[in-house]
Amino acid sequence: MEAYAELRKQTPKVTGGLVRMRQETFRDAAVPAKYKILAALTVAIVIRCEPCIKAYTRMAVEGGVTQDELIEFLNVAITEGGCPGEQWAAKAYQVYLDLLGGAQIEEEVCCK
Repeated sequence: MEAYAELRKQTPKVTGGLVRMRQETFRDAAVPAKYKILAALTVAIVIRCEPCIKAYTRMAVEGGVTQDELIEFLNVAITEGGCPGEQWAAKAYQVYLDLLGGAQIEEEVCCK
């Protein structure tokens, strides 16, 4: 998205803040990175942010999250999100399956 790139160029201290936060947050520390990514995915599902769901699911796959681990966190999202949470968790699971199958997932610009 050209407008976002330009905005980021004009306001690097503001728009780049999320990137810096993610670099620090989603690293191995007291809690392994993959569990923090799964927690973020759970939140993204509950708040219904599709770009974040795609991004965190991709990060989960890249981080070696197993299907069993993913499903347990999807269950948390379903529990906290109710019926809509179930629908959005299913979307995340489909992205996961697509990525495992080698599909390229087009991610929208969101908080990059």
